[in-house]
Amino acid sequence: MEILVRRLASTDVARCLSTSLTRSASNFRTRFPSQIGSLCSFSHFSVTSEGDAAVNCLGFRTWHNGGGTFHHSACIEPTAVIEVGAVVHAKSVVGASVHIGSGSVIGHAVTIGQSTKIGFNVALSNCTVGDFCVIHNGVCIGQDGFGFFVNEHGTMKKKPQMLNVKIGTNVEIGSNTCIDRGSWRDTVIGNNTKIDNLVQIGHNVIIGDCCMLCGQVGIAGSVTIGDYVTLGGRVAIRDHVSVGSKVRLAALSCVTKDIKEPGDYGGFPAIPISAWRRQVAKHSQASRKK
Repeated sequence: MEILVRRLASTDVARCLSTSLTRSASNFRTRFPSQIGSLCSFSHFSVTSEGDAAVNCLGFRTWHNGGGTFHHSACIEPTAVIEVGAVVHAKSVVGASVHIGSGSVIGHAVTIGQSTKIGFNVALSNCTVGDFCVIHNGVCIGQDGFGFFVNEHGTMKKKPQMLNVKIGTNVEIGSNTCIDRGSWRDTVIGNNTKIDNLVQIGHNVIIGDCCMLCGQVGIAGSVTIGDYVTLGGRVAIRDHVSVGSKVRLAALSCVTKDIKEPGDYGGFPAIPISAWRRQVAKHSQASRKK
């Protein structure tokens, strides 16, 4: 008899819970009409299950094309694909035919142009991305730059990093590359520039159009690079240096001062390639005589 009473009681509780959830879902539909931002509108976003209701209470919903999650204030084109596990945060704009891979996070007010492909576990914040870009797995764009100073009390203080990153059109960015946001000017990557894996681009850097950056390149803050520049593997550029257009730097070179004339450069510090080759030849001959 006692077991029967317990079963009846649990049935009543379940019925009450189901009624409460239905009322909550109805109230949510009334408060949040089926619109995404001020530009995009879709008629099929209604609360259909307990799981959807729990997510929607935080302002997020499940995207119809891929199963990812998006904030109700984001503006997303219907043709965009947001895979399961990806998240698009508030006030972001996602263009037509964009593909966002699982595990990727599109931060607050990020804009992504049409036909851009974003891989797995990408983190975008404080940035705009142009059309027809490819961003490979593990890329981080828009995080704070590395800027600190020591105050009069000897305490390390962080410099404010408040600006953005602007990625042009048809840019490709390799896996695990990091591009920092600006502090006194926006970080800019020009149109048609191609960046390899494991590249570090510091805050306030401006890179021109049609540049090529090979693997493990490191560019310190506030560097300015012209158009059609090629940086070989593991090239390093110190902060506040300018590199003119149509410059090519050999692998393992280090730029310590401005390069204004187009041409090929190499060495540490980087000098015209012919002079660097002569230095290497003289050093090799001196080593043999010893």
